[in-house]
Amino acid sequence: MTERQPYTFDRVIRILFGAVFVVGLFYLIYILRGALLPFLVAWIVAYMLNPLVVYNKRVFKLKGRVIAIALAFLEVLVTLALLAVLVLPSIIDEIGVMRRLLSDYVYHSSNLPFVPQAVHDFIRQNVDFTQLSNLLSREQWLSVIEESFSGAWGFITGSVGEIINIVSWLIVLLYIVFILLDYDKILVGFQRMIPQRYRPMVVSIVSDIEVSMNRYFRGQALVAGLVGILFCIGFLIVGLPLAIVLGLFIGVLNMVPYLQLVGLIPTVLLCLVSASETGTNFWLLFGACILVFIVVQLIEDIFIVPRVMGKVTGLNPAIILLSLSIWGTLLGFVGMIIALPLTTLCLSYYERYVIGDEAKSSPSAPPEPEVSSEEMTKEKE
Repeated sequence: MTERQPYTFDRVIRILFGAVFVVGLFYLIYILRGALLPFLVAWIVAYMLNPLVVYNKRVFKLKGRVIAIALAFLEVLVTLALLAVLVLPSIIDEIGVMRRLLSDYVYHSSNLPFVPQAVHDFIRQNVDFTQLSNLLSREQWLSVIEESFSGAWGFITGSVGEIINIVSWLIVLLYIVFILLDYDKILVGFQRMIPQRYRPMVVSIVSDIEVSMNRYFRGQALVAGLVGILFCIGFLIVGLPLAIVLGLFIGVLNMVPYLQLVGLIPTVLLCLVSASETGTNFWLLFGACILVFIVVQLIEDIFIVPRVMGKVTGLNPAIILLSLSIWGTLLGFVGMIIALPLTTLCLSYYERYVIGDEAKSSPSAPPEPEVSSEEMTKEKE
């Protein structure tokens, strides 16, 4: 075993200077957060687009990265436009239907069988359906747009600081292009900034974090997309209003494990309003929605997750809930999203560097010395 170095005066001074340097670095980042935030957002977007740029460069056999970057932006825009064309019309129609249902529920005061009158009174007293109906109206959207355009000139002339913020966010696009042009060189430059003594360890840790995050988020995003589609299909079959909106909302919530249960709250309200307008049995509609939740959850746990995610985390459900609570408390909603890969990575490093070192340093019985044939003959004599 290597002996620990003594805490000499020179070593203590170096530790203090190192701590002051780290604190000063964090304080400098805090001061420059307004200027660093656009660069950070651009780096995340460039990191997500870089595989598409590499794919375009390889498939179309392009020499430079400029055309590949332009193709990547074009592909993303076309994909978003297709999603908007396919999804937005049905969402607008469902919002109109939901507005009509809210109006009928509020103004006609229709009640549901098997639902106590106290429930209706509580909902009408605590939920402003008139405001919700106005928010869902197309006229309200148009008035908001008109007011925004009418106040645009006053905003421009009266707030120079906001203009600077808008310009800084427009610079994000330039950041993305410049980062994608020299993505590999920038990574090499970051590695060279690390001292040679710590470079292998830091590069190894960053590589493990990147692999873990990529594996988890790609799999979880695919799972969330499939789950959202299944919920949309199930709610459409049941006949629930705002089926596509609610299905996509639950799909987004599925990025965090067990958070899709929050979707039960809007489901109950939609069932209540729909049953009030159509005259169907509330409990029958709500039971059909619960059946959709159960079926989709079974499909997710039995078929989707094992095939898409495999055993990426391998954590116990209790550990999953604990990690969500801890990281959510520390980092908020972002912490809940990255809780599982971070927990898995921490456990992996604990097993590798703590338990592994103890296993290596544990005392073992010394090997018995080998006895040669000549020594054996001498002992016999």
